[in-house]
Amino acid sequence: MIQSIAVCGAGTMGAGIAQIAAYSGFNTLLFDIQQEGLDRAKAQIEKSLTVAVEKGKLTAGEKDLILQRIRFTAAIEDCIADVIIEAIVEKLTAKTALFNQLAAINSPDTIFATNTSSLSVSDIATAVSSHPSRVVGMHFFNPAHLMKLVEVVSGKDTAPEVADIVYALAQQMGKVPVRVKDAPGFIVNRVARHYYLEAMHAAEQGQADFSTIDQLLESAGFKMGPFALMDLIGNDVNLAVTQSLYDAFAHAPRFKPNVLQEQRVRDGKLGRKTGLGFYRYEQ
Repeated sequence: MIQSIAVCGAGTMGAGIAQIAAYSGFNTLLFDIQQEGLDRAKAQIEKSLTVAVEKGKLTAGEKDLILQRIRFTAAIEDCIADVIIEAIVEKLTAKTALFNQLAAINSPDTIFATNTSSLSVSDIATAVSSHPSRVVGMHFFNPAHLMKLVEVVSGKDTAPEVADIVYALAQQMGKVPVRVKDAPGFIVNRVARHYYLEAMHAAEQGQADFSTIDQLLESAGFKMGPFALMDLIGNDVNLAVTQSLYDAFAHAPRFKPNVLQEQRVRDGKLGRKTGLGFYRYEQ
């Protein structure tokens, strides 16, 4: 039975995963090497829970209990749990180095779940020298505390029982898990590339501006337009996923990154987290 969850990476995604884990009753640890990141994550979680109280979805007492279940730490040796979920930078070497460090201090039964958007779960598992069968994909969507879908991704070495446990864990978190095979972009990100890329092509060609394209797609039933959504996800994260699929599909033109986003990433205009992306945000 899963009782404790450690989330590695205190960015927007990691903070959201930690919030939903604690909300679902699990003893939760949120780790990041930067104290500043932990402070921002704590403020993000507290703000989100306060809004829930104001909307009548939580009581003040329930909010306090959720916060009490979360421990914030910058010490990697504290990261001992039944399930470890990484939500760090989208780089294979970084993810595998983290998992290998944690495998050395955790139980052989600990499950290592990667929140990767586009990297191969099989490649991550192969590089984890200890117990690759315990590595599985658990791909949340942003904002993690609100979005229902979770892709449960089995790599070639993932033990079936591990995938079953993570599937059940997602259900315990109130999510709707979907089993998918390990493939570039899995399902959602592979399909979603064209939502972003075609929108940028339209803007680049002067067919409409960012706001108009967003408004049109939202009026057609999408929760968020592509430019607002890219700013929420982070233009650096979104570009990294696009580049990963572009490489994985042998530079197929349909996955080629767009200059509009490449330029923003070069300029540090990453979206909401920097205050400027396709739109400007108050910090």
